[in-house]
Amino acid sequence: MKVNSTLRYLRIAPRKVRLVANLIRGKRAEQAQTILRFTTRAASQPMLKLLNSAMANAKNNFHLETSDLYVSKISVDEGPKLKRFRARARGQAAEIQKKTSHINITLEEVKKK
Repeated sequence: MKVNSTLRYLRIAPRKVRLVANLIRGKRAEQAQTILRFTTRAASQPMLKLLNSAMANAKNNFHLETSDLYVSKISVDEGPKLKRFRARARGQAAEIQKKTSHINITLEEVKKK
């Protein structure tokens, strides 16, 4: 059984979020929680919240044990950019792009032999 959870419009650049996502890809859900709890990157807190949400969905909606789940798929996509402008020399303006991210996480049950 696959359990999906999504976080959209996170105000952190996707390149920075992917560094944290790579740490937990393929790990068991409880191990991924521990990794995210002790990671000092800014993206680790929203991703921990998303993982907890996916685990709660699995437990409440599908009646799965959280100890049997692992992160089967996690993807970080680019969201819309917020365009801002900064004053520069000689009356010019430089564009600042504030990037956003969309995170999708999929949990699955561990296959038992």
